[in-house]
Amino acid sequence: MICARWQRSARLAGGLAAAPFLLAQAQQAAPPKPANPQQWATEIAAFARKDSLAPVASGGIVFVGSSSVRGWRTLAADFAGWPVLNRGFGGARLTDVNYYYARLVTPCQPRQVVLYAGDNDLAAGYAPGHLVASFRTFARRLRREQPAARLTYLSIKPSPARWALFEPGQTVNRRIRRYARWHRRVEFVDVGTAMLAPDGRPRPELYLGDGLHLTPAGYALWTRLVAPHLRK
Repeated sequence: MICARWQRSARLAGGLAAAPFLLAQAQQAAPPKPANPQQWATEIAAFARKDSLAPVASGGIVFVGSSSVRGWRTLAADFAGWPVLNRGFGGARLTDVNYYYARLVTPCQPRQVVLYAGDNDLAAGYAPGHLVASFRTFARRLRREQPAARLTYLSIKPSPARWALFEPGQTVNRRIRRYARWHRRVEFVDVGTAMLAPDGRPRPELYLGDGLHLTPAGYALWTRLVAPHLRK
């Protein structure tokens, strides 16, 4: 009887100890939120209307990606002297950027593309490998259409609101950095390390109240980090 009670207690204890692990497994197994690039159709159409009124000169530097790019209102002033163009939209994922590539990048015939996207993919439940594959799709298309163009990828930033995604983001960053080392005209720019305080957590002054988007101080930091990588 004592032995049977001990076995039941052991099974119960083992089940309780395994509960967090099983919960984590269940969360990882949850399907990602499906992509819906059509939700950005209005913003993409606005770019086309703007370009019809003032055609974009070829050979510029196109910043493309998610709301961290869209919200860079001072982009032209921050990079005065460079022919920069802002093509950030919504809460874009890397998959959305690929979906609209022909309307965002191709018409500009850029000499350089600065890409920031990926944290929305992680937030939607996609694994790091999916993001890296999406990045490779973008890089290969740029190389095919604009062989002389440079691709500059800005690392996935650490965000207070998405701190749980910091480690998956670092995995993506490491793999894209490695890809950049082995491919000509592809470079990786680490914007994240300088956004961390000495305690290893995000510096609060760089983020708006939502803990996700950047303050003017955040964009000033990005400007200093990105400027040395722009092509004159």
